[in-house]
Amino acid sequence: MGSTWTGRRRGRRDWIVDTAIFVLAVLFGLFAASQRIGTPLPPWLFEVDQVVGALGCTALWLRRRWPVQLAVVLVLASAFSELVAGAMLAALFTVAVHRSKRVSFAVFVLSLLTAAAYTVLRPEPELPQALLLLLGVALQSAAFGWGLVIQHQRQLVARASVEVRLRTEQAQLEAREAVAREMHDVLGHRLSLLSVHAGALEYRPDAPAEDIARAARVIRESAHQALQDLREVIGVLRAPVGELPQPTVADIPDLVAESRRAGMDVELRDDVAGAPPDTVGRTAYRVVQEALTNARKHASGAAVTVAVGGSPGADLTVEIENGAPAAPQPVRAPGQGLTGLAERVGLAGGRLEHGPTQARGWRVAARIAWPA
Repeated sequence: MGSTWTGRRRGRRDWIVDTAIFVLAVLFGLFAASQRIGTPLPPWLFEVDQVVGALGCTALWLRRRWPVQLAVVLVLASAFSELVAGAMLAALFTVAVHRSKRVSFAVFVLSLLTAAAYTVLRPEPELPQALLLLLGVALQSAAFGWGLVIQHQRQLVARASVEVRLRTEQAQLEAREAVAREMHDVLGHRLSLLSVHAGALEYRPDAPAEDIARAARVIRESAHQALQDLREVIGVLRAPVGELPQPTVADIPDLVAESRRAGMDVELRDDVAGAPPDTVGRTAYRVVQEALTNARKHASGAAVTVAVGGSPGADLTVEIENGAPAAPQPVRAPGQGLTGLAERVGLAGGRLEHGPTQARGWRVAARIAWPA
């Protein structure tokens, strides 16, 4: 009972929040009980109501472990118990914050049905039935709506954090690729000079001493400069451990889970047999990463399917397809990201395809050679 839905132990803030919710639910129940004193109610029913209310408030300490199950039980109990209403509202709020909208709306609709059942089973002599139902619906809608607002705010924060991290990583990658390309050109120039003069010495062993000395000097200077350039490359591209992780296919589930936490509806189909080479796995990861980023930018709210499969000796296939966006979007044209991605896949011995689908969605597919 001391762990949360995130798998970690309750921290100080968690204990404060849980205690506050428990106290509010108890106060709500006590207020409801005080309003029942002096009303024509069978004593046994009032005693049962008190027991159910006390058990419901106590059960709130389990809301982090079984939020949906607890909410369903408390919602059903609220059909006949008035004193459990505070605990039911807290459970409804919890589900709205921490579960998908589909599950939250299902529990909310169930609560509306039980609110209608309560007005039939426990009518108020001094209140019209319609007014009693309206009061219950208003309280439940407020708790549910508040939970949805908090969930949306958390998703915005998570999405912003993911975008910042991805932009930072992309900027680092582009900077290092630019440096690597530049150094490749410089090293190629230095080594070509070295090769030309070394070849001249090999084929002209009878050359004058001045020419031999000049060629040797060029070889020495070129080799020295090439070593200096190589040290610069290593110094620029070498990063502290953990600063620039090199992901592979095995990290795609974490990438998908991260997108889900940011509010995306992503389904993963993983059918990879074995561990592909680092270059192949890293390229597949970048394909999924770029496709998810584009889906989040151009098809917000659309469902996304990620399929990865392959085995040694066969190609590693990656396919990402998203449905139509919730709102009409302008026709998408391949951007620099997909262009660079196609180059990366080509360097890994594969090919990349991308384009719209018949369902007004977008599909990105890559096939990368996986040596046996």
